[in-house]
Amino acid sequence: MECIESVHHRLSDDDRQAIDHALALLKAAITGPVFDCPRDVKDYLTLRYADLEHEIFGVLWTNGSHRLIGEEVPFRGTLTQTSVYPREIVKQGLRLNAGGVILFHNHPSGCSEPSRTDELLTKSLKSALALVDIRLIDHIVVSMGGAVSLAERGLL
Repeated sequence: MECIESVHHRLSDDDRQAIDHALALLKAAITGPVFDCPRDVKDYLTLRYADLEHEIFGVLWTNGSHRLIGEEVPFRGTLTQTSVYPREIVKQGLRLNAGGVILFHNHPSGCSEPSRTDELLTKSLKSALALVDIRLIDHIVVSMGGAVSLAERGLL
C-alpha cells in the first residue's frame, strides 16, 4: 500500500483541495463535544494516520468541556513499535491545562486490534493522567483496516 504523501504528489490541485477540505470538515466535526460522535474522531484519525508506514503515538487534548484544544504526535517509532513516555504526555497535558485526552496510535500492519501491550500502556497512562486530573476519554488504534476504540470495548 502506498503512503498518502506519495499519492498526494500525483493528484491534481483540485483533488488536493478536495482532500484538504475533507480533512478540515472532519477536524471541525471533532471540535465540538467529543462524546457527541466518536465515529467522527475515528474517521478523522483513520484518514490522517492509518496509511503511515511506521508507528506513531498521538494525542487529542480537550478542555473541561471536552472540546478539542490540541493535536500532536509526540512519538514516532518503527514498523512494529513506538516508545511512549507517560511523563512527557502528562507534562504536555499540564502545559495545555487539558481536562481530557484521546490517545491514538496506528498499526502499519493493517490490523487495528489492540495488543496486550496497548492495553497495559493505556492503563498506565490512565493512572498517570488521573493523578493530575486529566481524564482519559479514549485510546483509538487505527489502521487501513479500520479503527478500534478501547473505550467502546470497555477497556478503559
